[in-house]
Amino acid sequence: MTESSSQKANVVVECLRSWNQQAVEEVIEFRGETTVVVPRNLLRAAAERCRADSKLHFNLLTDATCVDRYPVEPRFELNYHLVSIPRRDRVRLQVRLTGQDPVVDSLVPVWPGANWLEREIFDLFGVRFTGHPDLRRILLPEDWEGYPLRKDFPVEGFRDVPSSGDLFKKNSML
Repeated sequence: MTESSSQKANVVVECLRSWNQQAVEEVIEFRGETTVVVPRNLLRAAAERCRADSKLHFNLLTDATCVDRYPVEPRFELNYHLVSIPRRDRVRLQVRLTGQDPVVDSLVPVWPGANWLEREIFDLFGVRFTGHPDLRRILLPEDWEGYPLRKDFPVEGFRDVPSSGDLFKKNSML
């Protein structure tokens, strides 16, 4: 007999709640996938628990993504996709950040592979990661202004557009 994904998810939720009652703000089940929403101040500790706890053993971070929910607050959702290879299980840790203060602890100390994933989120969304060993742009030039995947980023970007009026004036010399 095999466990269903909801039974496996309950193990994750139970372990996190038994460790700290405030560690789980919400549990979202959708199409067989489980998302555990954790508070910003407990993200790194919850990730360490997911990795180190022998009942969980989430030893692989497969992806880290960000969603901009502008104009809704909290504006940003960070999603960390975790896999337990020995348990053949997966879970998503999510943390919500306001647009006024998009800062969260880095998970590089827990999973070193988070390094470039967090740099990409910083580069494209402007979310800052406390304790990141090398937080700088990874895709865009260092002098780029703004964060292009934010929903309030201008479609044309931040740039000076020269007036084209002079180009279309009739030449008075002809």
